[in-house]
Amino acid sequence: MTTIPAITPIPAPEPTTPGRATTDHTAPGHAAPGHAAPGHAAPDPTGPIAARAVDVVKTYGRGEAAVRALDGASVDIQRGRFTAVMGPSGSGKSTLVHALAGLDSIDSGQILLGDTDLGALSERDRTLLRRERLGFVFQAFNLIPALTAEENLALPLTLAGTRPDPVWQAELVQMLGLGARLRHRPAELSGGQQQRVAVGRALIARPELVFADEPTGNLDSRAGAALLTFLRDATRSLDQTIVMVTHDPGAASYADRVVFLADGRIVDEQVDPTAESVLSHLARLDAQVGG
Repeated sequence: MTTIPAITPIPAPEPTTPGRATTDHTAPGHAAPGHAAPGHAAPDPTGPIAARAVDVVKTYGRGEAAVRALDGASVDIQRGRFTAVMGPSGSGKSTLVHALAGLDSIDSGQILLGDTDLGALSERDRTLLRRERLGFVFQAFNLIPALTAEENLALPLTLAGTRPDPVWQAELVQMLGLGARLRHRPAELSGGQQQRVAVGRALIARPELVFADEPTGNLDSRAGAALLTFLRDATRSLDQTIVMVTHDPGAASYADRVVFLADGRIVDEQVDPTAESVLSHLARLDAQVGG
């Protein structure tokens, strides 16, 4: 049985780690040799792809009120890796993740989950796909107040008419440090405990891919660091694929890779980021967008 350390509050990672280099693939406004041009994240040759967006366009509104949230965005999400998605306000990062998760339709382009083309599915089939193959963690926790922590954790499988694997459920509860809280309702849990239940709910069905939208936004720094450490360890010990939207450079530094958006397009990425390298890159993007 594969286990990872139980979640405990720990400090955020140091700005730099010996032997850990930060790779900034593209100079501002230019595509580095051998890497993708702006609009496309460079293909990752080191592993299988869990999800892919190809030349995705998404526009909200019509006429003069139309806003092109995605403008030919392309990105590969590598299986078993922790990917953070960042960009200035209005850059399209949440829209991209919603499109990858099948939560939002697109105007043109292609979204693939493994070999499945989401554009070829009906709304009912996309709903089934999200329930059976994806997990979600939201900033607001979204727990059902009348259910216990244990019932909330098992909710995706309950809705699907199945029961959790008891061995996996016990392991997950142990990893999340929730053993003493399973019979408590959300109002009886701290914010960190509620978010741990939400993470367990996202993982209980062993999804192919977990999407986390600002998962630490309602947590204090210690609880947030503990949660991010758990997500990072889940990719290493459980081979879980995680995509996280965040505005926080410190949170992004826990990821294996950061993808940056601006004006609805992928403009750059960093591998093995630090908080400082992400913050510096965001400042450059803000200056470019502002200019």
